[in-house]
Amino acid sequence: MYVELKYCMTLHILLPKSSLMDRISHLCFLITSLFILQWLIDYSSANSDINTDRSSLIAFKSRISFDHGNILSKNWSSESSICSWIGVTCDSRQHRETQLNISSMGLVGTIPPEIGNLSFIVSLDVSENSFHGPIPLSMFNLSFLEVLNLRNNSLSSSLPFDICKYNLHRLQMLRISFNELYGEIPSSLGRCSKLEYISLYNNSFRGHVPTQIGNLTLLQELHLGANNFSGTLPKEIGNMTSLTMLLLNNNDLSGHIPRGIFLLNNLFKLQLANNQLGGSLPTEIGNTTISDVILNYNNLSGHIPSTFENQSRLLNLALRSNNFSGEIPPSICNLKSLQVLYLSYNSLEGAIPYCLANLGSSALILLYLNANKLSGIIPSTFPKHCILKLINLNGNKLKGTLLQTLGNCQNLLMVDIGDNEIQGAFPFWMETLPKLRVLVLRSNKFNGTMLVSSKIEQPFPKLQVLDVSYNAFVGSLPDRYFNNFRGMVDATENQTNDGSKYLSVPNLSGFVELMLTLKGLDQPLLQLLTTFTTIDLSSNRFSGRIPPSLGILNSLRYLNLSHNTIEGHIPPSLGGMSLLESLDLSSNKLDGEIPSGLARLTFLSKLNLSMNNLEGRIPLSTQLSTFGNESYEGNVGLCGFPLTRKCEGGDGKPSPPHVEVESDREIERGYVFAAAGYALSLGIFSWLLLFCRCFRYKYFEKVDDVFEKIFECCQRWKKKRLTKESCEE
Repeated sequence: MYVELKYCMTLHILLPKSSLMDRISHLCFLITSLFILQWLIDYSSANSDINTDRSSLIAFKSRISFDHGNILSKNWSSESSICSWIGVTCDSRQHRETQLNISSMGLVGTIPPEIGNLSFIVSLDVSENSFHGPIPLSMFNLSFLEVLNLRNNSLSSSLPFDICKYNLHRLQMLRISFNELYGEIPSSLGRCSKLEYISLYNNSFRGHVPTQIGNLTLLQELHLGANNFSGTLPKEIGNMTSLTMLLLNNNDLSGHIPRGIFLLNNLFKLQLANNQLGGSLPTEIGNTTISDVILNYNNLSGHIPSTFENQSRLLNLALRSNNFSGEIPPSICNLKSLQVLYLSYNSLEGAIPYCLANLGSSALILLYLNANKLSGIIPSTFPKHCILKLINLNGNKLKGTLLQTLGNCQNLLMVDIGDNEIQGAFPFWMETLPKLRVLVLRSNKFNGTMLVSSKIEQPFPKLQVLDVSYNAFVGSLPDRYFNNFRGMVDATENQTNDGSKYLSVPNLSGFVELMLTLKGLDQPLLQLLTTFTTIDLSSNRFSGRIPPSLGILNSLRYLNLSHNTIEGHIPPSLGGMSLLESLDLSSNKLDGEIPSGLARLTFLSKLNLSMNNLEGRIPLSTQLSTFGNESYEGNVGLCGFPLTRKCEGGDGKPSPPHVEVESDREIERGYVFAAAGYALSLGIFSWLLLFCRCFRYKYFEKVDDVFEKIFECCQRWKKKRLTKESCEE
């Protein structure tokens, strides 16, 4: 408008004064008026539009039933411009709201349909709150919307069948994970051609994954895991050339894995675990650019492909709990960047490739081959500066000895070679492993003593789990270890650098896997608390006495010394193991009394002292009285509650057997029961006689018959007597 005024003034200066000038003045006035009018219209329209936005937000605010900290109730005031409200961003030129971000504010409520009136909105983020109810259909009609983030609420509805058909053509991010949405994915979602990110993770969607999803060639991440999808994986996924992450884990998908997935050059994470996928693994996996292949818990079968090449980028290969058979292909050693090899719970057989041990020098951190049918010996080629942290070979048919080269892996946290046929002496060389937390040697053929003099002042400084059960160890219990298990004396010694309460390895969360006997039951552990501690020396040939030093293990949770030949008294120091939850000393040769200190073990939920030579009174306590006879059976000298065997007098010895004699009271009780039965019978008979006409008729008919027969008998007897008297006369 300023330009037009300036133009008119210029005309006045240049032109001579005449009637033409008057006309020009009128023309300039008219033009100026028109521009002022246009400005007024635009201003009025802008106010109207901003008022529409205000009304929409006020409607939204009215649906919020709980506002943690009263953030919106204080800030979203009608007295101020909405562009100054928390979470609201306006366009400086149009003066319209373009962004709404009220994420992580602890809000509770519903989303009103008026949200669809924010016609200029580009980004809408209400994630990490507690909104519930349906998603308004009007939200899917926002033409300028590029980002929609509703993550982690309690929203429950289905997606409209015509989503992306008429609107949302600019949508780039659709994030509705961790809600309660249901129904099927509309095939029209494939029309949102600019989508780069989709996450519907952890909802209740069902049905098939639509083939039209393959039209989204710009899509980079697709998160559909933790739903109820069924059917096969569409081969059209192979058309999604921009895809970097494909997560469809925890569904009910079946059929084969399309080969095209392994040919996607930008894909680096493939997560299809916990489905029903079958068939063989495509050979294209050998030269894929994917770094993470997670296919655990499926029905995949056949041999693991032997097509792995040097240029493969594989970092994590997880095939746990499938039906793979045959040998581990040596070509797997070509994966120089491989960090995780997780092949547990299959039917793999043959020897472990020797070259696998060499991978520990480059990248390999986790080697899990447990629960297969592998045979031969454990590779002895672990190199110096080996970086391996977790190794689990449990439940195979491995033989030979455990060679000392494994000690080159100074970063080891867990070694589990249980349930094999390994033989030889206890691996004392492991004492120097500074980070070792788990050592499981159970169910092998180890022998010899665990008491060997050593110059190591603090052996196994971080050990939390020691399980050498079901071997052939002899001699006394390893007192030297009990004195130095710092992680079992004080569990705070086990704390990780990041403060986590679980044993964790960076980028390997959820990969801890153990099978231990706890409280008499075999239990799998998929996570290991830093406070979890156990010692299991059961089913060996240990002898001698229980060392009092065991009592200093204040943080020990489980102790099992059963099925050995340990003798002597139970040391009173065990009463100081305040966190003990399970104590099993059964099937030994222990004698003497049960220490009263055991009554102070308030966390104790499993106690087994059976099959020993213990004697005396069981200490009276709330804790020890909760255990049944089976905890004490086989100790003929024990007495007192909870046993049925009572103690005699004050010496704490069992009373002699008690002979049961029938008392007068019991005899009187027999008479009472007999009288009660007679009275009951009489009552029933009287009731039938009085109230049952049929019974009464039958009864008196029988009585008449009886009396008639008696009368006849009497008459015959009388007649016979008279005849006899007449004969005598």
